Amino acid sequence: MLKPVTFTPIGVVRTPFPDRVSAPRQPHAAGEAEGTIELVPGRGLEHALCDIEGWDYLWVVFWFHLNEGWRPKVLPPRSAGKRRGVLSTRSPHRPNPIGLSVVKLLGVDGLTLRVSGVDMIDGTPVLDLKPYVPYADAYPHARTGWVAPLAPGEAPADPEPGFEVVWSERAAEQAAWLDATHGVALRERVDRALALGPQPHPYRRIRADGDAMRLAVTSWRVRFRAEGRRIEVLSVATGYREKELWSGDAPELAAHRQFVERFGRG
Repeated sequence: MLKPVTFTPIGVVRTPFPDRVSAPRQPHAAGEAEGTIELVPGRGLEHALCDIEGWDYLWVVFWFHLNEGWRPKVLPPRSAGKRRGVLSTRSPHRPNPIGLSVVKLLGVDGLTLRVSGVDMIDGTPVLDLKPYVPYADAYPHARTGWVAPLAPGEAPADPEPGFEVVWSERAAEQAAWLDATHGVALRERVDRALALGPQPHPYRRIRADGDAMRLAVTSWRVRFRAEGRRIEVLSVATGYREKELWSGDAPELAAHRQFVERFGRG
């Protein structure tokens, strides 16, 4: 048996993503999302950061701190409903929950690094930083294993183009009301989730819903249809059952009750 290995984080990542649902699946999907890497004081890391500003990109080695246990086979978003061996994926559900992401370095202020392209959950522990070296780290013509287009009849592409997400007039009105009235920024999270594709998927909480599909985002339910690479969001609804909605005392229920009073149950 191999002996256990212990690591002490050197800092944490601060990002706009409070949970798994809101976090992008990888840096490519994060776009220009900005965050900071805050290193801990008192360990001489000021000296360790010398010369780092000469690099455009950094590898961040981090800990999937919210994971409990691991899964030998997982269902990644682009696997078209087929489970894959976890070591052939980027899934966080690993034997050792270690993550690796490349971020763009925007600047350094003391022990704080400003970065973009972050795909980590806010508060993620950082284990190490390494420079991204283009000639050593990039192999653009390498095979991509099981990763293949989700829409039929298309040539392989990596990264695969995202799906176009459009909103019906009703769905757009519902999302705008939630944002303006209760600060529920639902639309951005739905766009990010559905841009990966419409396949039923337990990790992204997508299920069949009659002649359409349903995406669960926290306690909200979003109904949509897909045709080719175009996804139309049809409507938004509460995820609470009738009894829970009117007899519960959770603080968030106020928004759901007012939503139902204005738009109905959907």
